[in-house]
Amino acid sequence: MARGTITSMLRNYSSKNYLSRVRVYSPNRHFHLPPKPQSSIPPKTPNFSPIGCFNLIKPFSTSIENENSGELKHVVSRDPVQLYCEIRARERGNEHIQADWDALIQVFRGFALSGWASNQSLAIYIGLSFFPTAVRKFQSFFLKGCPKDVANYLVSIGPSVESDKFLFPIYVEFCLEEFPDEIKRFQSIVESADLTKPHTWFPFARVMKRKIVYHCGPTNSGKTYNALQKFMEAEKGIYCSPLRLLAMEVFDKVNGLGVYCSLLTGQEKNTVPFAGHVACTVEMVSTDIPYDVAVIDEIQMMADPFRGYAWTRALLGLKADEIHLCGDPSVLKIVRKICSETGDELIENHYDRFKPLVVEAKTLLGNLRNIRPGDCVVAFSRREIFEVKLAIEKATEHRCCVIYGALPPDTRRQQANLFNDQDNEFDVLVASDAVGMGLNLNIGRVVFYSLTKYNGDKMVPVEASQVKQIAGRAGRRGSCYPDGLTTTLNLEDLDYLIECLKQPFEHVKKVGLFPFYEQVEMFAGQLSNVSFVQLLDKFCENCRLDNYYFLCRHDHIKKVGQMLERVKGLSLQDRFNFCFAPVNTRDPKAMYHLLMFALTYSQNLPVSIVMGMPRGSARNDSELLDLETKHQVVSMYLWLSFHFSKDTFPFATKAATMAADIAKLLGQSLAKVCWKPESRQQSGKPKAEQMDDVQKKPTSPINEFQKQLAGKPNTEQREGGYKRPMSIIKLFHKKKSENFPQSKFLKVTA
Repeated sequence: MARGTITSMLRNYSSKNYLSRVRVYSPNRHFHLPPKPQSSIPPKTPNFSPIGCFNLIKPFSTSIENENSGELKHVVSRDPVQLYCEIRARERGNEHIQADWDALIQVFRGFALSGWASNQSLAIYIGLSFFPTAVRKFQSFFLKGCPKDVANYLVSIGPSVESDKFLFPIYVEFCLEEFPDEIKRFQSIVESADLTKPHTWFPFARVMKRKIVYHCGPTNSGKTYNALQKFMEAEKGIYCSPLRLLAMEVFDKVNGLGVYCSLLTGQEKNTVPFAGHVACTVEMVSTDIPYDVAVIDEIQMMADPFRGYAWTRALLGLKADEIHLCGDPSVLKIVRKICSETGDELIENHYDRFKPLVVEAKTLLGNLRNIRPGDCVVAFSRREIFEVKLAIEKATEHRCCVIYGALPPDTRRQQANLFNDQDNEFDVLVASDAVGMGLNLNIGRVVFYSLTKYNGDKMVPVEASQVKQIAGRAGRRGSCYPDGLTTTLNLEDLDYLIECLKQPFEHVKKVGLFPFYEQVEMFAGQLSNVSFVQLLDKFCENCRLDNYYFLCRHDHIKKVGQMLERVKGLSLQDRFNFCFAPVNTRDPKAMYHLLMFALTYSQNLPVSIVMGMPRGSARNDSELLDLETKHQVVSMYLWLSFHFSKDTFPFATKAATMAADIAKLLGQSLAKVCWKPESRQQSGKPKAEQMDDVQKKPTSPINEFQKQLAGKPNTEQREGGYKRPMSIIKLFHKKKSENFPQSKFLKVTA
């Protein structure tokens, strides 16, 4: 909660007068105050138990360069507690000339703006919002009874660190007596937003002596395979997946090997009779059911800014005798710290790739004609994916499958199966970063179409960890391409790719947390007349975390919460559940349907899907986007049906059928895509506006590629008018052709 230069907060109360010794820790100096003398004025004793940190600092010695310096030096050594009692006992202070009065006002103005003072005030439960009020009242109190020598001392040093630290102990005495109710209220708020020691939230898991096995290594190293072997050997096991698609894949594989396994995700529940195993998404894992073996895949996702809390919860709370973690080394140090706190035994198994990842230095020389069977071309936007697909199919005899995040798991799976099948014409894959995990693909070579992506604000280089994850999908043991190759479309991107693959895994310093509903509910009980979004903001402002945890971002939750503010009749728990529904907040149609679901629910009516089903596959990109949105709406309904009672969402079976039909139509549509892609925003514009956009739009990569085929020089920038940013690892300059490496392959162990 506290910010700034405070390094620790500890405060001890031991006398009837509530303050016998208070200690303030500063990064530079430590000071002690003697016990508080008895005062004739009875203090107002606040009945609360203080949190840790507070140090009352006596002012630093300072050289007072004026004629009265000798007389004022004794002020520095005065006991702040005695001085406070003296000021309170005085009925009226000394008269001050206007210049001194103005100087004192400036001193208090500086104190009110002091970040150090406001941070230290948190230790006595004076919140940041109340701090200005407390200072204003303290100023009136102090100036009314300020002794002349103290006033002269403050005037002599003016607004400064010394004046802040001289006033602060007196200010604390004033606050403790004047604001006991505010202190108790803010203390309750802070305690209800306390997210420290999250391992104590799971007492049953703490009673167990768990064995944690960390399978640590890069892609294609066998770590997940070994963990799944332990999973299948157990009588009762659970597999926690980062994606629905991967959970479905494990579900099929395990059942195919004769081990009964059920499937549980946010949108589907497939219970197999007599099954002792479960494959689920990590958000759906139960911390109440005991297991013999649990597998948590992609454990490095603990550091994800949005979803990391789900992995942290699974690691801390699973009631399993053995927990197998699969991931790269980035969170290994954090896992060691967590195991030392929980008392769990940690075993580390380190793996190397079966075969090293090889960088093909020749690249594609900017020409998509150099694509060959088994290639996966990676682009970082939906528009680029379709433009590359069309360009490849127009210039070569290859047929392309596509995989990107907005596609349903069933459709992605169908596209993956098409690509993996060696007996058809689909021998090239064009994909987004969604290919980085959750799919077993027969990829011989990963080709990066570019190494920049849009982060919601601007074009930025792709992070090195993500480059390594995606490139590592090339080559898979047991596939027809056991040797993994990677390269880029353009020579200018090759150096950045090589540098990314050479980079060691960066050790994560913090992992994600997010409060349970019960914690939010307890916090809400301390506030009144606030909206759900304001409640989340205040929770974030006041929550306390241990050093190696961070609060996960909740921008999408706030966007949904703001939309639902107009819906009356929803309880706090209802709003909490609706805000976690899987919706693309940038898709206005999907957001509209979520709003309609909430409105119907708030009226205690059965919620239905008011949406027409498409009659056939998409004939243009607008219809393809519409299919994607419709599937998202149906998936959202299925998710809500699992998180609310069946009576309120009674059409789950119908929704599941609709989802399967739409996924099938999407697969058929992708097989015959032959149109120019457009954005969601553009698809909702009138045709006249779309024509204006087309006229204004710079040359697209398709046109660039057509110019290459025609032998015309290309002098225009890439679509969007942006230039590729320089590498975040080092600044790369264009090199002359003779300076590029002459060898065809460069080995890099990823």
